[in-house]
Amino acid sequence: MVARSKPSPNRRGFLCWCCSGLAATLAAGATDSQPVRAAGFTRTILNKQDFPGSDYITLQVQVDVDPGFLVARHTHPGVETSYIATGGGTLSVKGQANRQLAAGDSFQIPTEVPHALQNGNAPTRVVVTYVVDKNKPLASPAPE
Repeated sequence: MVARSKPSPNRRGFLCWCCSGLAATLAAGATDSQPVRAAGFTRTILNKQDFPGSDYITLQVQVDVDPGFLVARHTHPGVETSYIATGGGTLSVKGQANRQLAAGDSFQIPTEVPHALQNGNAPTRVVVTYVVDKNKPLASPAPE
């Protein structure tokens, strides 16, 4: 998941933040659980596994989102499967009605489908499994 604190037409700033945070996340080793902190959230890799003979990787990631933070509209070069461990918010997925999420809910986002999450008033912890093309950025902004 990528994030920004408030909507902004400045895609360059979003992209720079996105690249720096995601590059640090992907550079971490398979068992490296050092958190990566960016404005509004912390990302911790729990597990990382390459598919032998493939361009795909599976990442299990814990994402802790600050209260009220907007996880900006973005896409992934593969499937995202997420579980809301604590907290909740409003999930927006292109082509679907907005969905209110709470602790215990899960969702899946297909490859390259734009989505965003407006966090609620409490901290939210999301446990995410990505199966993505390791040769592409983990996330890319998806403007309206």
